[in-house]
Amino acid sequence: MNRSSLGVLLVLLSAACYGVMSIFAVYAYQDGATVLGLLTIRFALAAVLFFLYILGKRVQLQITLRQVLSLFVLGGVFYTVMSYTFFTAVQYISPSLAALILYSYPVFVALLSALIDKERLTRRILLSIGLALLGLVLVLGTSFDNVSPLGVLLAIVAALVYSFYIVLSNRVVKSVPLVVTSAFITLFAAISFAVISLGMHQLQFDFGSKAWLAIGGIILFPTMIAMSTFFYGLRIIGSTRASILSMVEPLVTITASALLFDDSLTVAQWFGGGAVLLGALLVVLAREQKQLEGRSKRTA
Repeated sequence: MNRSSLGVLLVLLSAACYGVMSIFAVYAYQDGATVLGLLTIRFALAAVLFFLYILGKRVQLQITLRQVLSLFVLGGVFYTVMSYTFFTAVQYISPSLAALILYSYPVFVALLSALIDKERLTRRILLSIGLALLGLVLVLGTSFDNVSPLGVLLAIVAALVYSFYIVLSNRVVKSVPLVVTSAFITLFAAISFAVISLGMHQLQFDFGSKAWLAIGGIILFPTMIAMSTFFYGLRIIGSTRASILSMVEPLVTITASALLFDDSLTVAQWFGGGAVLLGALLVVLAREQKQLEGRSKRTA
């Protein structure tokens, strides 16, 4: 296997592991786990693992106070809100629907980049955004009779907040190594969840055995395996290809949800979901081409 193929395989493995995260969450909720308790455990352990990796590999922690504060905002605010709204949404709507809504985030990233970074929205990007939004209408329009509007709203908020997180992270942490960024973001998210849980008197760990097994699954697959394989794959194939391959994640969620929970989408929802993912993919590709053209002009 050549190096490029290895990178593709690693990113696909990461996407598959992330894809089962909400499935494990549903099982955890069924046996008494709370959103705040689950997320506090997940991010606390993730932070420990990242810092152990940093110590083991002797990664230099050369980071300024300003960068630490930026990472606190990213992890302790944006990533915390995104995780809470998404994991709460799964309590009200199916993992399939939540995953499809979340993966509309490239559309919001493009719109935010136009507002914040003054990136020009080309016709191709606008058409791709229109396709993704039309797909989202198809996914949601056929399901409101049987689906909680609150769950849908929470999933949309998760996608929006995740978009802010991506746009801001690209602006403030470019000079910080990726593993150091992830370590501090998970640390600050864990602290935020612990403080919120204690403040609301909801930091409880008296879950059933099935909940602990499900939380163990979240720690093993979407935390340990997914994060490490994504980092290695990203290093080999680059961020754009990694972003495209990561769109396998909602397909894994949909398949697992159908097999385990008999959660099947309608024909219209399948078409809509395909349009959401295709539109998001085209947005990523169009923005990458635009950036390449901009760099080539500057070097000409």
